[in-house]
Amino acid sequence: MLGTTAHPTHAWVTQAIKNLVMDLEDAGQLAAIKFMIRDRDAKYPAVIDEILGQAGIRTVLTAVRTPRMNSIKERWVRSLRRELLDRALLRNEAHLRRALREYEQHYNHHRTHRTLQAAAPLHAVPEPLEPVHIERLGIRRRDRLGGVLHEYQHAS
Repeated sequence: MLGTTAHPTHAWVTQAIKNLVMDLEDAGQLAAIKFMIRDRDAKYPAVIDEILGQAGIRTVLTAVRTPRMNSIKERWVRSLRRELLDRALLRNEAHLRRALREYEQHYNHHRTHRTLQAAAPLHAVPEPLEPVHIERLGIRRRDRLGGVLHEYQHAS
């Protein structure tokens, strides 16, 4: 789950990292994570590197004045803005947090990614369709966030 705050502090960032490690342990994915790429912001205390190190995750700092080095996060933020924030009218902070949780679920479980061969990050690569199945292909659409996001599934 996304952790958000308008005013991050050392304590908040430390707790967010602890929560991340616990969530990864609960999901059984901690062993799959080898690195955490982060910038050199002063909000990241040294204890974060210790917490991650104990979990077997190595911290990699981005180089100074190299914005492209953190391109994965920049790409995620750009997708979030284009697909959600630019298309939704958010009433308050609580609405924003709910929308971010919905978008996170959509992004990780349903949104296709070209680099993952049209799979979602938390799902396997889909099996290719055979020509026989394409003729009678049924698709169901599920709208999220009042129709801002759409999810498609094969109808059984």
